[in-house]
Amino acid sequence: MAILNPYLNFNGDTEEAFNFYKSVFGGEFTVLQRFSQTPNAATIAKEHQDKIMHVSLPIGKGNVLMGTDAIEGMGHTLEVGNNIQLSLQAESREELDTLFAGLSKGGIVEVAPQEMFWGAYFAMWKDRFGIKWMANFEHPTS
Repeated sequence: MAILNPYLNFNGDTEEAFNFYKSVFGGEFTVLQRFSQTPNAATIAKEHQDKIMHVSLPIGKGNVLMGTDAIEGMGHTLEVGNNIQLSLQAESREELDTLFAGLSKGGIVEVAPQEMFWGAYFAMWKDRFGIKWMANFEHPTS
């Protein structure tokens, strides 16, 4: 079964927030990727290059707190209540497709299931109750 983790969206202060969370929970970031490290970095405004595209901080036994800078100039608008998404880590492409089909029914698809540049199969949507979800299947490495 998929693992469920919170995904937090910030308005440019993800790094500050996650350094704070790390100081409280301990541990180390397993991922810290900046927009400058993405394939489309050349299209991102200079002032956003060092902002956080994705960060992951393991907490406790099997939990991961994740986040991003949801930059308004990149088409995002944050309000209290829409700054949290639920992130599913699927065990297979098939499980992701099943979860996506069920949870997105009657909702709004933002990213249909597809291969992504970070080497995973991914989807993102809002369910019919307004809850934002994302699902990710990391391809096994050989």
